[in-house]
Amino acid sequence: MKIELLKGDITQINADAVVNAANSSLLGGGGVDGAIHRAGGQQILEECKKIRNKQGKCKTGEVVVTTAGNLPAKYVIHTVGPIWNNNEEECSELLANCYKNSLKLAESLGVKTISFPNISTGVYGFPKEQAAKIAVREVNNFESEIIEKVIFVCFDEENEEIYKKFLK
Repeated sequence: MKIELLKGDITQINADAVVNAANSSLLGGGGVDGAIHRAGGQQILEECKKIRNKQGKCKTGEVVVTTAGNLPAKYVIHTVGPIWNNNEEECSELLANCYKNSLKLAESLGVKTISFPNISTGVYGFPKEQAAKIAVREVNNFESEIIEKVIFVCFDEENEEIYKKFLK
């Protein structure tokens, strides 16, 4: 599995699946979540509402999938990252689950390329260096016959520099 690092807007990335750092309501929000909902359009929100009506909120570390609406992807995999609370062990395990569960779901959908944002490092306050280390570790540990490429998409230079260090 090839790993690529890009600095840019995840809503513009050409991949089979885009991972959304969603909140548990699945109804859009700020940061990556808001950007994906805005760029993807009403269809994503409508599908998220159907999922919520069926199963309730999405739990931290878990995933759900919708189509990608107006995005250049086929799917949006929504995962809820942990809100950093200084419980390093619990938060790290939940963040690792975001990556593992996203990759498992992507594989079940036949996804060949998947792009990830920097989950939980914005308003959720997860330490960026630690989050990048977990993300890279989980992707490297995931063995897949189906997924050919994982793209880490960093919105800013700070995250990009951190990821470069772990991807050497």
